[in-house]
Amino acid sequence: MSDFTLNASVRHDLGKGASRRLRRANEQVPAIVYGGENAPEPISIEKTSFYKALEEESFFSSLIILQIEGKPQQVVVRDLQRHPYKPLITHADFLRVDATHEINLRLPLHVVGEESCKAIKEEDGELHVLTNEIAISCLPKDLPDYLEVDISALEIGSTLHLSDLTVPAGVTLVDLTHGEEHDNAVLSISKAKVRSGEDEDEATETGAADEDEAGGEKAQKDDGENQDNEKKDNDE
Repeated sequence: MSDFTLNASVRHDLGKGASRRLRRANEQVPAIVYGGENAPEPISIEKTSFYKALEEESFFSSLIILQIEGKPQQVVVRDLQRHPYKPLITHADFLRVDATHEINLRLPLHVVGEESCKAIKEEDGELHVLTNEIAISCLPKDLPDYLEVDISALEIGSTLHLSDLTVPAGVTLVDLTHGEEHDNAVLSISKAKVRSGEDEDEATETGAADEDEAGGEKAQKDDGENQDNEKKDNDE
C-alpha cells in the first residue's frame, strides 16, 4: 500500500466565486473532506504536490494523509471534477477512513504473463481485456494498490471471470456478493481474425463489378438524356 501526504488548509471563503478565485490564483485546488463522525469540511490543497500525486496510478487506490493545518486525517479519493477541455482539476472529494470500517474502492486490474502466453505468442491468439477496474471492499489496512491476473497458462478460447481472480486476504470482490449472475467476465483469449486472400480477392472483384455496373448505368442515363434533348430540338 502506497502512502501519500498532501498539505491542505481550511476554506473559510466559500461559494462558486471563492472557488474560481482560488483556481485563478493557481496555487490551491478547492476540495472537501467528509465521512465519519465529523461534519464535511471545505479545504484547499496545495496544487503542485496534488498534481504530482495524480501522476501515480496507485494514488487512486491508496490511503492518503491530508495534513489539514497540521492535523492529519486519513482519506481516500472519492471523486475528481475536471475542467471540460483544460487539463485541470476543478474540485476534489475525499472520504474519511475509519480503521474499523470497510471501504469500497475500484482497483486497477494488471494483466501479467502476456509475453510468455503460448496462446498469444505461438497460436495467433488475441487478448481481450473487458474491464480495467475491479470493485472491492476491505478494511483500510488490507487495501492493495491493484489486483493482478496471470494469463501465461491460458489457452485459445479461455475466459476468466471475477471468481477466477486471486485476491489478497481480507479483500472482497463487491460484485460477487450480489450473486453468481454478477460473476462478470474480465478477459478472454480468442483466435485472431485474419482476412484470407480469397476473401480479399472476392472483395476486390465485387468492388470492380459494382464500379462497372455503376458506370454502365451512368452511360445509359447519359444516352437517354441526349436522346431527349435531340427530340426536344427537333420538336422546336
